[in-house]
Formats: sequence, C-alpha cells, structure tokens
Amino acid sequence: MTEQTTEKTNRNPLKGLFNYQWIVKNIPFFLYLSVLTVLYIANGHRGDRIIRKINSTSNELKDLQYEYKTLKSEVMFKSQEMQIVKATEPLGLKVSKEIPRRLQKADK
Repeated sequence: MTEQTTEKTNRNPLKGLFNYQWIVKNIPFFLYLSVLTVLYIANGHRGDRIIRKINSTSNELKDLQYEYKTLKSEVMFKSQEMQIVKATEPLGLKVSKEIPRRLQKADK
C-alpha cells in the first residue's frame, strides 16, 4: 500500500494539463497569442524606424538652419555700402556726389 501511495504522490500534476486534447482544444487561443506577439514585435520595429527618421530629419533641419544663417550673414556683409563700392570699382562705377534731381512730366 505504501508503494501505491508514493506513486500517486510522485506523479507530475502538470502532466494531466498538457495532453493532446487540451492542446487541440486551445489552438485558437495559441493562434491569437501568436498574432498578438507578431503585432507587438512589428509595432516595436515600426516605432524604431519612425524614431530614426525623426532623428535624421531633425539633423537635416539643423544643417539647413546653419546653412541659412551662414548665407544670410554673407548677404548682409556683401550688401554693406563699402562692400558694394569695392565690388563696383573694377567696373568703373562710382558713387555719385550730386544730389538726385526729380524728373517732371512734361505737359502737352
């Protein structure tokens, strides 16, 4: 009698839960869990891709801002009166010392 009681106590309690019928019965649930797992992984990859795209766009924006500021400062420097005079000297153009005259329309 003691051998039979020890055999019953040594049995694995999970062995009865994971039999073929139980697995077949729960196939829809396993499929549901696998679909959820695939969607979870795909969502993580999509989020990583979006973050990388945002970072690259923000770096490109910073580069364009630096370029804009550089070009703007160059234009400001070149549009100063002394720089314009220096640029037009080789062409023979000089700043006029005369006061501008107003042109009037001739009446007929």
